[in-house]
Amino acid sequence: MKIELSVNGREVSLDTDPRRRLLDVLREDLGLTGVKEGCGEGECGACAVLLGDRLVNSCLLPVGYAAESGEEILTIEGYRSQRPERFAVLEAAFREAGAVQCGFCTPGFMMASESLLAANPDPNEEEIREALSGNLCRCTGYQMIVEGVRLAAGKGAGLW
Repeated sequence: MKIELSVNGREVSLDTDPRRRLLDVLREDLGLTGVKEGCGEGECGACAVLLGDRLVNSCLLPVGYAAESGEEILTIEGYRSQRPERFAVLEAAFREAGAVQCGFCTPGFMMASESLLAANPDPNEEEIREALSGNLCRCTGYQMIVEGVRLAAGKGAGLW
């Protein structure tokens, strides 16, 4: 079936089964490997993307649903290129806070952080923890990631 999507600011058309996971289409068909498969069950957040303004786990989302929504799909690659100032502030804040080690979970955490900061540019610690609660990290420890988001909110005042 022909599927048409808007991904990272470009229109994409492909023939595929609409029941395929969005994750697989992004990685295998479009080469967007910043989206990771961790658990495949929607519990780790490594596959998180923005669908419009909503944070979604692409491992749970059929590509046909994403196409029918008509909403823009934004991956970490698109975030970096389409929102470079916000990406740079968040990336620097994560680095400063020591919030990145192996990097596997980082794209999902950054997408969750973008989603939070776009809706609430000045979140408190409880709001940050709630927004990140769908993401798992096995290396860093959550306090450093929370601190990275807090730093980004302060340094990026007016960007979100």
